[in-house]
Amino acid sequence: MGDSTIPNRAMNWALRLAGVEDIAALQELIPLSVRALQAPYYSAAQREAALGPVFGVDRQLIRDGTYFVAEQGGQIVGCGGWSKRQSLCGSDGGRVGEDAELDPKRDSARIRAFFVHPAWARRGIGRSLLDRCERAILNAGFGRIDLVATLAGEPLYAALGYSAVERYEMALAGGLRLPVVKMTKRLMR
Repeated sequence: MGDSTIPNRAMNWALRLAGVEDIAALQELIPLSVRALQAPYYSAAQREAALGPVFGVDRQLIRDGTYFVAEQGGQIVGCGGWSKRQSLCGSDGGRVGEDAELDPKRDSARIRAFFVHPAWARRGIGRSLLDRCERAILNAGFGRIDLVATLAGEPLYAALGYSAVERYEMALAGGLRLPVVKMTKRLMR
């Protein structure tokens, strides 16, 4: 589909590739999304400790042209992407240099950094972003996808064919831990 804007007429929003000019808006959207939509699953302390190192912008995805935004009336209402790089999750805050690229013949692509504005939740934005990413992943030659889901995101991914393969906890500052789920999916060509 390239990088053109694709409107979703039924929901009045469009998907497009994110650019560096979107970083400030993403830095505002992500905490809004995390604080509201993750609240039923994680404590306030967990959410705050995860903002930045876990829940944050990964500029490498934007540079790679694999990160999308959903936009309505000039406002970014959702975002998410995929990666051909090693990292499974997290922002670029603690990363030094670029991640190594994955080999589509033997490695799984990654689904990364999905966030939706709370006022736009459960309207199909996450599903549309995921569909756009899966098509791009297939076009890049990958046949499998791995992701690390939050407890809030797990039901969406499971409904769209992803299987849980491991439950674990990510270490956060202050001795806190964030339960997450590694999930995988094989794509059909």
